[in-house]
Amino acid sequence: MFTFGEDDRQRIRGESIVPMINVVFLLLIFFLMSARLVPPAPFEAEPPRADGAEPAAGEMLHLSAAGDLAFGAARGEAVFAALVARPEAAGPLVIRADAGVEAAALARLAARLTAEGRGPLRLVTVPR
Repeated sequence: MFTFGEDDRQRIRGESIVPMINVVFLLLIFFLMSARLVPPAPFEAEPPRADGAEPAAGEMLHLSAAGDLAFGAARGEAVFAALVARPEAAGPLVIRADAGVEAAALARLAARLTAEGRGPLRLVTVPR
């Protein structure tokens, strides 16, 4: 006849899952820390293609193919009022324009922003 000792009873009870929970939480923290949380674009836009395109960073002024403007929560003409509150030291204003927008509309926007002292401007492009 076989009798169980104290060590055998502990082994039968099962292993602790605390180390597995620790690993899961460490993975969760890793993925949260390495993720980039970026608000979605206000509308779909395919940036123009260019040679030597560099990634643009900073606050973006969005311009759709239809000529709609968005900056943060502001839309349309309210964008210009929102840009007034933007600090000068924030760096260049990045424009993410759709490739289908007319060059004249983009030039008018750039002229207005420059006249209001909102330069320098950068245009987002993607490599060919």
